[in-house]
Amino acid sequence: MRPIFGRAARVLNERAGLLLVLTSAMWGANGVVSRAAVGAIAPMTLVTLRWLIVCAVLLPLVHEPFTRNLPQLRRHWRFLAAMALAGYTGFNVLFYLAGHWTSAVNITLLQGAIPPMVLAGAALFKGEKVFPRQIIGMAVSFLAVGEIATRGRLADIAEISFNFGDLLMLGACALYAGYAVALRGRPHMPPMVFFSGMAVAAFAASLPFFVAEVALGQAFWPSGKGFALAIFVALAPSLISQLFFMRAVEMIGPGRAGIFTNLTPLFGALFAILLLGEPFHLYHGVAMALGLAGIALAESARTRGTRSA
Repeated sequence: MRPIFGRAARVLNERAGLLLVLTSAMWGANGVVSRAAVGAIAPMTLVTLRWLIVCAVLLPLVHEPFTRNLPQLRRHWRFLAAMALAGYTGFNVLFYLAGHWTSAVNITLLQGAIPPMVLAGAALFKGEKVFPRQIIGMAVSFLAVGEIATRGRLADIAEISFNFGDLLMLGACALYAGYAVALRGRPHMPPMVFFSGMAVAAFAASLPFFVAEVALGQAFWPSGKGFALAIFVALAPSLISQLFFMRAVEMIGPGRAGIFTNLTPLFGALFAILLLGEPFHLYHGVAMALGLAGIALAESARTRGTRSA
């Protein structure tokens, strides 16, 4: 068995495309978990348990470099706390709450709003140059959001009424977009050390939400399914996918690697249909096509702009 695992590890370690496809699949599965977790584990319990498991697995692995960089982590604790609250804890709180009011298909497809939000944030707050094709791509991506909000009746856009779960998901996307824009100014330290510091901060930031859930009488002891889902989201979307993504970026660079994240809504919708039996409507397909087309336009403009520079 050991030679088989050894060969598999070598194949994964040298194939960026395979690593990124698996990463997108794990991120897409996270949307299905948000829906499947309803009734199996309370949302704030899931968020807290998720980051507790990540810290328990990760910190022993990076103990030495983490201890060595501890003074720098302490020096930037405000930045870590704000980033963890927005991109990790806040995003996941809204993400898992959304599963109580909207479908897993909607949750995964609405994540397509993150790239254009990042583009707009980078232009407004970081002064990054925006190309016309990027603006067009951003507009097309937001049409995908409108397609979901109007349930395929874009002509009725004036009478738009978002499902409460859809609004929560859009709020989660805005938090993650803010995190992604601010991430460019992160302190210089090994990526795994920075991620470990963020995981600790995310766990600490999740505790008040968990306490509030208990105080309001909304908490309950997770079922076996609930514990299994918590372990899955801790190990796959939170930890393994991050390791895969960092290795792929090391091999082919962030620009090319980032394009693969466009597969996340596709995997999410596929898993929601196959595993949860959710219906897939024509407007979902149109939204998916619009979202991918908009992101592709924005990415192609950024690539051309980088080459020109």
